Amino acid sequence: MTTIKDIARVAGVSVTTVSRALNGYSDVNEDTRKKIAQVAKDLNYSPNSIARSLVMKKSKTIGLLVSGFTKESVKDNFIVEVLAGINEFVSGSDYDLVLFNTNSSKQREKTYTQLCRERRVDGVIIQGIRTDDPYLQEVVESDIPCVLIDIPLESEYVSHVTTDNVLGAEKAVQHLIQCGHTNIGMINGHDYAFVSQQRLEGYNNALQGAQLELNSSYIVNGEFTEESGKKAAAALLTSHPEMTALFCASDLMAIGAMSAAKQLNIRVPEDLSIVGYDDILLASYVSPKLTTVRQNKFQLGYEGARLLLDLLTNQSGPHRMVLETRLIRRESTNHINE
Repeated sequence: MTTIKDIARVAGVSVTTVSRALNGYSDVNEDTRKKIAQVAKDLNYSPNSIARSLVMKKSKTIGLLVSGFTKESVKDNFIVEVLAGINEFVSGSDYDLVLFNTNSSKQREKTYTQLCRERRVDGVIIQGIRTDDPYLQEVVESDIPCVLIDIPLESEYVSHVTTDNVLGAEKAVQHLIQCGHTNIGMINGHDYAFVSQQRLEGYNNALQGAQLELNSSYIVNGEFTEESGKKAAAALLTSHPEMTALFCASDLMAIGAMSAAKQLNIRVPEDLSIVGYDDILLASYVSPKLTTVRQNKFQLGYEGARLLLDLLTNQSGPHRMVLETRLIRRESTNHINE
């Protein structure tokens, strides 16, 4: 295996000069730098990234930390699309990307800082973390640069990227109101998700804007899963037969609600209009095709990676980015008198 000593001997320079040239220091003559680069190429030199990270005190590696990455979460393809966006940005930089998953048992064994140090990452993008997650406060207090996805917290070392969940939910419910619906239920995610809090706020805003009464019994949680969404919808529609529309805080829950309606012989959209959130791939394949609020998952990842690289390279700029959403009208909603 070729070492920098071999390169120094062939190039006729010191080991220190080779090291500084290969690590990009500006005090090396340009002709010498080019000569060393050519010799390194001729000798098929491959740098030892671990050794280099010890010297530079940087691994040139960023991590994507996903909490609760399960079979169910793969169904909506959300994490995969975010990962694709992160990878797209990182691939154009000199950083590598590693994915590591965590859960409650791992968190009892290791602190957030320990986990990051063990993985030798310079910074982290975090997705799927709950408001009651023990890592959350550690993240804010840590000096490890971090970008949170869909968690609106920021500090000197923490940035975040999200979509406008409040406005997105307002668009969904306003669409139902414009279709003539007044008895509109909501299947939310869970109480420990920032997006649940924000989408509930948007639901409330839309009802208030239309001077419709908020009925707390119309709101239930579906845990962001298809099966829980189905159970929540069945209970809601059975106890409130006057309900003619549902806003679901995720497409998976909306698909579950469509299944529940079918079992109850409630036709969608003739008897019940349903709007989802996310615009996952399945939304355009179910029957009827799902009306939903589209958020750009790829862009979430791309901008998250960009914000993290800004933190790592000490670039000044905003620590917060909010992306727009768009209502996608398909077949699961119609006017109440149609």
